[in-house]
Amino acid sequence: MIVRISLLLGVFFLSCACGTGQGPKINTETALTSNFTYKNLGAGEKEKLAEEVRAKYQKLLGKNFSGEIVVAKNGEIVFEDYKGFSNYATKSLIVAETPIHLASISKTFTGMAALKLWEQHKLDLQAPVTKYLPNFPYTSVTIQQLLSHRSGLPDYTYFMETHKYLAIKTKNKKGRWVKKLQLISNDAPFKQGIYNNKDVLDFMVAKHPAPAAMPDRVFKYCNTNYVMLALIIEKITGQDFPTYMSETIFKPLKMNNTYIFNTKVVDKYLPSYNAKMQPYRIEKYDCIYGDKNVYSTARDMLLWDKALTQGSFLAPSTLQMAYEPKSPLTRNYHNYGLGWRMLLKPNEEKLIYHNGWWHGNNTVFTRLIGETATIIILGNKFNKTIYKGKELASIFTGKEDTTALVE
Repeated sequence: MIVRISLLLGVFFLSCACGTGQGPKINTETALTSNFTYKNLGAGEKEKLAEEVRAKYQKLLGKNFSGEIVVAKNGEIVFEDYKGFSNYATKSLIVAETPIHLASISKTFTGMAALKLWEQHKLDLQAPVTKYLPNFPYTSVTIQQLLSHRSGLPDYTYFMETHKYLAIKTKNKKGRWVKKLQLISNDAPFKQGIYNNKDVLDFMVAKHPAPAAMPDRVFKYCNTNYVMLALIIEKITGQDFPTYMSETIFKPLKMNNTYIFNTKVVDKYLPSYNAKMQPYRIEKYDCIYGDKNVYSTARDMLLWDKALTQGSFLAPSTLQMAYEPKSPLTRNYHNYGLGWRMLLKPNEEKLIYHNGWWHGNNTVFTRLIGETATIIILGNKFNKTIYKGKELASIFTGKEDTTALVE
């Protein structure tokens, strides 16, 4: 009863702090550690888990998987595997040190970096974006709405396209009604070459593309939200986003093979591949970050998971806030917090996760908080089966679950 009352009081005071938008009164020195310790796995338990994971992994992903997988329990790797080539032209093998584009899993870093600034009283979650980006044209949108995808902003991967299409219904040769895309405009590019985050903001200021929804009305997953968050982090810290993230997260956590791809490291570009093994070449959106562009390894991602679980980057109360659902439940039990997707099935443990897709990269980062189990799958060849990797969770929960996770 005492533990339950303490937890309720903690949630009450946390919700009050969040309501003001200012960070909690946390000693940032002591907040870097917590009393959490992993329970050691016995040799027999570890071997049993490894065999179960191996069998299910081979059944799910088979021979077509190209990438990295790490499955851990209590902070220990129970299974890992590396298959395929990082570069099919040179036949360079994927190994434990090979960075792979995380795609939207990158949002977990951007989101938690923002919450770190909130803890340090440098970022007000309830403030409008215009407090930090004065020219931002959507004056009612707040920082928290960016984090939770409730801003209603349009997605830059659509509104910055020069070729715009409209879906229309038309009859085919057999007289059946079918949907067809009709070109409605063919605009000149906003600028020549590769876009960056500032280009997205400048486009929004100049063109003011129509919002997808009113702020805080509905959940609409939108990459633009996290592109703006990266710009806000740069404004607050006075550092470019890749440098700040490296010095604040990657280096302190010894994530030695993790970096943010940007215009300064174009030479590090590693192509991903479609299902027919054709490489994706670098294109105009490939240097925009915050929503994507973290390159990492499965082992480095386990270090990120452990830092969050052990409370060595954010205070546990801050993470609890990040894991609170911010959008109404759907019939498929999906929800979104601050930087995290979640699956909330009745009478089952809350599953915290984020998946990703960009070009040929499919990625999975699934975290069973109560079970202290983690599933990390990073692919560089398009393979939708990778998203079924979440089914490995049944090995730890004892419950078969085929509910699909959102990409």
